[in-house]
Formats: sequence, C-alpha cells, structure tokens
Amino acid sequence: MKIGASNADAFVRRPDPAARAVLFHGPDAGLVRERAEALVGGVVDDPGDAFRITELSPARIKDDPALLADEAASLSFTGGRRVVRVRQATDALAAVFEDFLASPPGDALIVVEAGELPARARLRRAFERAGNAAAVACYPDEGGALRKVIKETLSPQGLTLDPAAESYLVAALGGDRQVTRGELDKLATYMGDERRVSLADVEACVGDSAIVTLDGVAIATADGDLAALDRGLARAHLEGAQPVTVLRAVARHLQRLHRAAGRVARGEPLERVVKSLAHHFRIERALRAQQPRWPAPRVVRAMDIVLDAERACKTTGSPAAAICGRALIRVARAARPAKR
Repeated sequence: MKIGASNADAFVRRPDPAARAVLFHGPDAGLVRERAEALVGGVVDDPGDAFRITELSPARIKDDPALLADEAASLSFTGGRRVVRVRQATDALAAVFEDFLASPPGDALIVVEAGELPARARLRRAFERAGNAAAVACYPDEGGALRKVIKETLSPQGLTLDPAAESYLVAALGGDRQVTRGELDKLATYMGDERRVSLADVEACVGDSAIVTLDGVAIATADGDLAALDRGLARAHLEGAQPVTVLRAVARHLQRLHRAAGRVARGEPLERVVKSLAHHFRIERALRAQQPRWPAPRVVRAMDIVLDAERACKTTGSPAAAICGRALIRVARAARPAKR
C-alpha cells in the first residue's frame, strides 16, 4: 500500500495491522530515520533490546536472501513481537522483498529505510503494490508542515517566536528533519529563561551555513551570475543539501520577486515592499536590485522551470543534482540582459 506524505505520521502512530513490512523512503534522510524509529518504538519499548530487534545489512541480505525470512520467523527469547531493521536499502534488494512479501513467515515487523526512490523503482513498487506492506514517502518539511514541526518542538519548552524569527527558521530549516530538531533544541538551550524568541536570537544561535548557502544559490540564480551559481551549487552539495531543497529555496526567492512585482505594479514603493518581504538584509539588498529585471510574466516562467525540475527529480529517475543544475542555469540565463 502507498502512504502519502500527508498521511505518513498518522500511519506511523497507528500502522495498518496487515503491514508486515514498511519501507520509509525519500530525500529527507532525517525524517526517514525519525519515522522508522517511531514505528520500531511502537513495537519494542527498548531500542537496545537485542533479543527483539535485529538489524540486517543490505550486503548480508544480498549474499543470503533466505536470511530475511529466517529472521522474520525467529521467536524472541524474552517474548513479544520482533523487529527486523534494514537500512540503506536499494533496488538491488527488490527481488528479495518481492519473494518475502508473497508469503512472509512468522510475525516480525520488517522496517526498511531507503533514500530517494523514483516512482518506477522496483523496490518502491513492491511495497506499494503489496497488501501486506506499506511504502511511506518522506519529503522535506516546508510551509505549514515545517511551521508545525517548529511549534511542536518549541512550544513544550514554553517558547514563542516573533514573526520575523519564525520566517527566518522556515527559510533556514526543513531539508532534514533531524537537523531541524537539533537546531531547534540548540535554540531552546540558548534562550535560557527567556521565553520570547526574536530574530536576533535565531540569527545568533541557529546554524546559518545552510541558509547562507541556499540564499546564495537563489540570489546568484536571480542575478544571472553563472559563476556564483556554480560555486553555490558545489557548496550546497558538499553541505549535504538535497537538490529538491535547493530548488525550493530558489522557488521561495522567485515567489518573493513575484509578490514584489505585483505590489510595485500597483504603485507600492519598492523600498517598503522589499522590507516586508525579506527576512535578512542580504535578501533585502538582492530584491532591491533584482526586482526591476523580473517583471511578473518572467518570474512565472522561471517558477514553472523550477517546479518542473522538482517534479522531474521525484519522478524520472534521472540524477536529481543534474536536473537541478540544468534548471537553475536556464533561470539564470533568463535573468541576464539580452546581448545587442
């Protein structure tokens, strides 16, 4: 069965009893781990219980395909249902899981973690099509979903956010759920006895290398600066940013330019527009310089390119980094003045 991103957390809290094996997959590795661990925790209270939790590497399963069924059928010495965990799974294990799901022995729950799998990936299809398995999509948090994660992490600690601080966090976080949680926990520690979080607090505490890098890519793209874009993409790759996360950062910047174009066209002063849309002086400066070169129709075409690229990253099976790079180069070239 296929579990969409909007239903994933509900499924983890109350999994379908028919599901003997669950595959967590997607570009957000931290969210894959978090949901897998939550599902395991619903079966076995102690994550270190070696009698009830067994981990199999893909290499061991590939060398001995019967090992998966053997572990699934084994009984725990201490009683209770067992869990078999498989991390870093790929399509190389698809045939093993197809055979296993056709007639799974025992009653152990099989929890599988994988990276981003295209819709046509054989491993993903095996779990989606089986009535006794589930494939759970794990995509980076954004928008309302990211705001929910921020609130559910900070509110229990009595912290509230100024609007500017929240906007900064939404722009800075979301690429990896565990990184997001870690940065928010660090912020809570930094605040001490203070309960109201300002933009200055967030800027002083939350690791900003990710946002600086992603903002740099977005600004270079809208500037039409191909050299800076190339450097920014290389740095984003080294820092572990997923191509979809990079594309979404550029999309957010283009959305700011689109809103700016509309408001300026209605007669609103550019300076006031820029200050209301930017979460940081760097973005403010970029919007001020870029807005005259990005009328609404041009921004819409650029946003379509970026959205098409994100869709291709998720569905075509082609290298996501290459798709991202080509799309941003197209947008950057559109930003450059025509040669006479």
